[in-house]
Amino acid sequence: MIDGHFFNFNKLDYVKKKKSGCILCSLIDKTTDSPDLEIYRSLLSAVSMNLYPYNSGHIMIYPLRHIESICDLSEEEEASDIHRLSAASVRILTDELSPTGFNIGYNIGENSGASIKHLHLHIVPRYNNELGFAEVIAGKRVVVVEPVSLLDSLRVKYAQL
Repeated sequence: MIDGHFFNFNKLDYVKKKKSGCILCSLIDKTTDSPDLEIYRSLLSAVSMNLYPYNSGHIMIYPLRHIESICDLSEEEEASDIHRLSAASVRILTDELSPTGFNIGYNIGENSGASIKHLHLHIVPRYNNELGFAEVIAGKRVVVVEPVSLLDSLRVKYAQL
């Protein structure tokens, strides 16, 4: 904990790293050395585990074309596809992890907290009794399920869409 704020030390290198291009575009094009956390890809969008999850099962949904605002989504196609995948994701994550709630949203713009400009929708499962001694004493968030361990089972479930 630094000055009363929680801080993810593992993400610091990522945030400070000189970025050449868009990380989501490089994941889409498979031109990065980052781990392949993609769960599902439609014709217009992708679903991926979050490399630095806030909670177990934290995923992101993003359009395959680089845009930075929801205002730039094609309403008939991309917005509809992302909504369809959001609803499917809530069903799949509920079945897989039994969360008691969800936070769903976009971080858009420079002061939103987004470290990636490429538009992406966060789906964060929430659980009873999330706050534990590690968060309170050590200032470290505990993520019970490591993101990569969920990939295979989620890929099977998304393949049925």
